Amino acid sequence: MATTTNHDTEKSVPEGIKGWNWGAFFLNGIWGIGNKTYIALLAFIPIINVPMMIILGLKGNEMSWKNREWESIDHFISIQRKWNSAGLVVFGIYSIAILIEFWQIIFG
Repeated sequence: MATTTNHDTEKSVPEGIKGWNWGAFFLNGIWGIGNKTYIALLAFIPIINVPMMIILGLKGNEMSWKNREWESIDHFISIQRKWNSAGLVVFGIYSIAILIEFWQIIFG
């Protein structure tokens, strides 16, 4: 298990943590509070919300790494995997709800 924290690397972002974050994308406000990335709360503002969601999806891991203290890179990856899973679950529920709504409109 690696023992490097964000402070050890002077806030530089290790390559292993870069990448898309579904939790930051779909659970932006909750994710932002949990990861001390409060700029994510901008996703609650109309018009700004969609671009902010995309930015969070793309750069959320990097923002979180810089804004919160982590025990290690492995710890960070472990926590963000849980956020990713939760984000994908929300996406699945949202997709099912949309499909049901369309079904009711078309065949209802």
